[in-house]
Amino acid sequence: MNPTLRHSDRTPVWLRWIIPAVLVFTWLAIAGVGGPTFGRLDEVSSNDQASFLPASAEATVAQDWQAKFRDSDEIPAVIVIEGADALTPAQLGQAAALKQQIEGLALGSTVIGPIPSEDGKAVQFIAPIAESDQLRESVQELRDLTADAAPEGMQAFVTGPAGLTADLVSAFAGIDGILLLVALGAVFVILLIVYRSLLLPLAVLLTSVFALCAAILLVFGMAKLGWIQLSGQSQGILSILVIGAATDYALLYVARFREALTHTTNRTAAVLTAWKASFEPILASGATVIIALLCLLFSDLNSNKALGPVAAAGIVCSLFGALTLLPALMALLGRAAFWPFIPKLVPAGEREPELVTGLEGQKGLWRATGSLVSRRPRTVWIASVLLLVAASAGVLQLKANGVPQTDVILTASNAVDGQDALARHFDAGSGSPAVVVVDEGKAAQALETVETSDGVGQAYLLAPGSVPITGAPGTPSAPDVREGKVLINATLDYAADSAEAEGVITSLRSELKTVDPDALVGGVTATALDTNTTAQRDLAVIIPIVLVVILLILMLLLRSVLAPVLLVLSVVLSYGAAMGVSALVFNHVLGFPGADATVPLFGFVFLVALGVDYNIFLMSRVREESLKHGTRPGILRGLGVTGGVITSAGVVLAATFAALGVIPIMFLVQLAFIVAFGVLLDTVLVRSLLVPALAFDIGPTIWWPGKLARPEGAATSPRTPATSPR
Repeated sequence: MNPTLRHSDRTPVWLRWIIPAVLVFTWLAIAGVGGPTFGRLDEVSSNDQASFLPASAEATVAQDWQAKFRDSDEIPAVIVIEGADALTPAQLGQAAALKQQIEGLALGSTVIGPIPSEDGKAVQFIAPIAESDQLRESVQELRDLTADAAPEGMQAFVTGPAGLTADLVSAFAGIDGILLLVALGAVFVILLIVYRSLLLPLAVLLTSVFALCAAILLVFGMAKLGWIQLSGQSQGILSILVIGAATDYALLYVARFREALTHTTNRTAAVLTAWKASFEPILASGATVIIALLCLLFSDLNSNKALGPVAAAGIVCSLFGALTLLPALMALLGRAAFWPFIPKLVPAGEREPELVTGLEGQKGLWRATGSLVSRRPRTVWIASVLLLVAASAGVLQLKANGVPQTDVILTASNAVDGQDALARHFDAGSGSPAVVVVDEGKAAQALETVETSDGVGQAYLLAPGSVPITGAPGTPSAPDVREGKVLINATLDYAADSAEAEGVITSLRSELKTVDPDALVGGVTATALDTNTTAQRDLAVIIPIVLVVILLILMLLLRSVLAPVLLVLSVVLSYGAAMGVSALVFNHVLGFPGADATVPLFGFVFLVALGVDYNIFLMSRVREESLKHGTRPGILRGLGVTGGVITSAGVVLAATFAALGVIPIMFLVQLAFIVAFGVLLDTVLVRSLLVPALAFDIGPTIWWPGKLARPEGAATSPRTPATSPR
């Protein structure tokens, strides 16, 4: 009897069936609890930009003081009603009657208005809305009312902070459903093409979905306990990251499992062999991404800091899914998972061919690639580097200094249209004033400074009983005083989310320091300014930390110094090229006005961490083969056996991140393009050509100072161009 079959018969039942079944049922239970939690994420999610600032930011401190001047949390909605011609007396009467109707909705405190414009073609109201989970519904209620009650021939818009926030929330509304359907659909199609099987893609997708359910459950718990801040942005990134990472790890495991099935008829033995072979690279890959993401905890920007543990939790769940659930499914399915293209048992003499060139047994694309790398290694890697450097030149055109909030939403927005109408007829900053906090004794001098500052339309001290988020025109004889401080509201000449408005805030802060060294300037514009400034600081601090961490992990995995340094440099160069091409696309193809200040940092963390993943998959296998056959044959052998799976993984990850583009938020669309393009660039050029060619050119020294760099460390091979026997 075949000894392999006898071994199969001796496999204990608990190992063949009970443990896999327990693992599958455990994951079913996790998914059963985590799945319904998707619908509850809104309970612990916030899209308030100010809440993501560091506690030390001036805008944050000013916001804390501003809260002391009000008895309730309210956010202003600015209602603009405009016509093509000057309003008639009858239309003005209708507009005046609208105030009572708005107050009848009982959305917040006293409504201010109607305030006619100087050109007589528009009126505006400022309607405070109590902050709650129902903000979007409240704004929609206000829009329905004003659209019906507006004088005939006039248009009504609801904008300001409340309107813009409501439209932003609406843009994220499909993030749980549409995003997941697009991502999972794309992954399923790719897996069908790769495996030409139905069961295997379903098993891989099931692993990804269950890992996401576990991640959602974990993140929900952390947010509920107040450990992290969750936003629609980080929620979308979490979903994509978990699906992409879990699928990548699953592809690597499945490749080793398929390979093991060609060596044995015992599916349990094949499962364990594949697990042992893939455990180290999957763990190293996951650890790299996890630690890189946790480096975001060094960020001063709370939104970045929050994404770190959120995304890291997702990768942890992806790792557990790929190393427990997927092997359990493979143990239960065995060869049937690959039906109808079931892997056949390869005769023992053909399993480990003796390598001379490293191309033995290879065919098709990866044989051609390996042949090119071996014949012209220096030409290949130098040409690759020059191409990446040329693409990186586009970085000089990257405008990552933040974008106006009105440009963040890429679909039609009533609030954005309202901001345009507001700018046509009123001071553009109406409804979103700059807020100045000064000592009571410096109030008069500070008010005069603000009023005479360039870019300020009007300014006034907050009176007792006024609405502190909007104020009331006119200077009170007795300003409201809280703990020795007074508030000055300053309406700017520019839209609150514009670069010009940020320039006014910068000037105000400088001028007011000469009046009161403790003066604070906050508000919507100051929040955006401080966010951009903090994001630039984070970029300079976090990038070096991430690079050092990744370098150390690679050194431990590859037992080398030179190879990890070169791998990190290659991925950094790939990141620069991806950002350069992205800048050109954003500016000249998509016509974006700029990019969020956090885009370069997020792009770096994801591209570098995920790009190193593929180099880990490649070089860990190269090292394994080099120990058996020598460095240069090992490089070609490693490239050939990992080429298909790594390319498939890259395409899957690119497709999942590209799915972020269905959410009409500029930041997510930009991140989707950067990561999708960068991953493909890294997979096709860096991992397939640059890294193998550079390693082949250097030879055994690539493992310096490890034992493989020494002649006694492994078999040696001639430096002559490699050709394989036919």
